[in-house]
Amino acid sequence: MTFPNEAGIDALRGKRCLDSQYFLGHSSNLFHEDGDNWCCEDISTTISPRLTIRCYARGVIRINTTGYYYLAMTSQPEIQFDSEIDITGALVVNCFPSLGFVSSIVAHYLVDKLNLKLVGGVRHPALPAVCLVQEGMPLPPLRFYAGEPICNMEECNKVVLIASEIQVPADMCLPLSGALIDWIKQSNASATIMIDAYSPGVENKHTVFDEDDSDGSLLGIGSIEESHKMLNELKIPLLKQGIIGGMTGVMMGESRRRSVNSIAMLAEASGEFGNGTIPDSRAAARIINCLDKLLPAIYLDSEPLMVEAQRIEEQIREMMASQLNPSAEQATNEASNMYG
Repeated sequence: MTFPNEAGIDALRGKRCLDSQYFLGHSSNLFHEDGDNWCCEDISTTISPRLTIRCYARGVIRINTTGYYYLAMTSQPEIQFDSEIDITGALVVNCFPSLGFVSSIVAHYLVDKLNLKLVGGVRHPALPAVCLVQEGMPLPPLRFYAGEPICNMEECNKVVLIASEIQVPADMCLPLSGALIDWIKQSNASATIMIDAYSPGVENKHTVFDEDDSDGSLLGIGSIEESHKMLNELKIPLLKQGIIGGMTGVMMGESRRRSVNSIAMLAEASGEFGNGTIPDSRAAARIINCLDKLLPAIYLDSEPLMVEAQRIEEQIREMMASQLNPSAEQATNEASNMYG
């Protein structure tokens, strides 16, 4: 979508606000230069017969074009986190939806294994209007978990988990990433990790039955040199070329721009069955093994995930066998149907 260059001239001559956030996406580039923030108050401007800009509330603009509505909201996502929890030096693990449910499996494993408690969430009008229900209790779709530091004789490890089962809308990825990075920097966390998965394509793909844990089954991306050193110590090869979308892609790009120590762990997950909707616990186990190396004071045993992977694989084998080897009754019925 494009707008006339004059679209931002008369419509945004409202009161200048130093604390406002500039408009997202196209509107940010078209209406003003980076850092030149304006508030919209009581403005209704017709730019052309096809385009009208109205202000419905302070900081909320609706651009009406022929057959198209575009809502630009200047408010940042609101992060609500228990202020009594000190996460200085913590490892922030981000688990947004991924192929094979890899990130979700990792998130639920960490919550159970480390006894993490719900300590916060994110609010914004553009986030999907849903809530997660667990044991009869409503939870925000994008949640923060934390627990007591775990220590050994040499050091203590703290983990903060950001988990979500919903896909973040594309228009929300940049403002949400910015808000999360602001919070991570203000909280003095040591590093942030994005958990994700990928499918390498038909030629090289593995299946959920594949026990391969070679270099090609786990790849990494680092935002700064320190991040690359972490990946090297974990013996995770770098992704040489590619395009990463969604929250992982935007978070990594913004981390590089703002010099935040962030790494992305991408586990190869099978998309052969159900277009990636079959849980891939084996891929999640490879991620857990790497997190175990990053947290010396914490023992993360991936064996339960491997057991779960074997259970799922056995179910898939049985399903495939029943499809490839129909019963005699089924074969008879199919044969009779061939002749009407």
